[in-house]
Amino acid sequence: MAQELTIDEIKINFNTEGLWVLNIAIAIIMFGVALGITINDFKRLLKNPKIVFIGVLSQFFLLPAATFLAILVLRPHPSFALGMIMIAACPGGNVSNFFSKMAGGNAALSVSLTAFATLICVFMTPFNLHFWGSLYPPTNEILKTVSLNPYDLFTLVSLILGIPLGLGMFIKHNTPKIAAKLEKVLKPVSMLVFIALIGIAFSQNLDIFFTHIHHVLFLVIFHNIFAFVLGFFTAKGFKLSTKDVKTIAIETGIQNGGLGLLLIFGFFEGLGGMALLAAFWGIWDVFSGMALATYWGNTTKKETANTKTVSK
Repeated sequence: MAQELTIDEIKINFNTEGLWVLNIAIAIIMFGVALGITINDFKRLLKNPKIVFIGVLSQFFLLPAATFLAILVLRPHPSFALGMIMIAACPGGNVSNFFSKMAGGNAALSVSLTAFATLICVFMTPFNLHFWGSLYPPTNEILKTVSLNPYDLFTLVSLILGIPLGLGMFIKHNTPKIAAKLEKVLKPVSMLVFIALIGIAFSQNLDIFFTHIHHVLFLVIFHNIFAFVLGFFTAKGFKLSTKDVKTIAIETGIQNGGLGLLLIFGFFEGLGGMALLAAFWGIWDVFSGMALATYWGNTTKKETANTKTVSK
């Protein structure tokens, strides 16, 4: 019981002003991504419904379900378990597009799936968090103690992701030249601001991380690798191309930890275990995504070089 109190009483230093800045940063990142998305991206996906089905299946159905099963086996602290469900309920992180391109994956598919995932996460994130969280008694107890109104959760996700997505696509459709100019500036700048925010928040909480990180270290690394593997073998099982397999794996493994952290502070008052797990996920999956993308990218380059040598 003492450990429970210690973990749930952890207070990550992240004030209201910082939360609003994080809100705005995530919205601007999504707006920047949306400036590069057209209706044709969705049409392209609809022409190949198999890929849409696999992407949605892997990210919004299999990952939350597999996370729930992992929780039943591992039985982590309740707030850590709910943090894992929160992360699994979030859409893919925006950096997944960059990693897919770096890995030699299908960059167009990655952008399209990010757009589609953002669109449906407005409904699926609140649903998955509430559904899977309610099925596990310890996390259900936490849900009972907070005023988690699915409508409020839906509204926040819509404001942070849905509206910027729609606005960005509207500008892209009506003024493509302005959209192109804005995209060149916004995407790198907003990403740098977001990384700086995470860095500042991390630096302000060094003592907390060093004292408690061992509680979530295994859970986050296991959960993240598990998500990559799940996405990889799901796509592989449906016999997708190597490029598409890489993309689905990255889209499943790179979850929007920033959004998860935002929801934790917005609805769970920054509950210690949840916030610690989501904060470490946000740092770790950038590192793991970069490592995986680098490995796959180098492998692709070697294969391309070998193919050219053989053809000569």
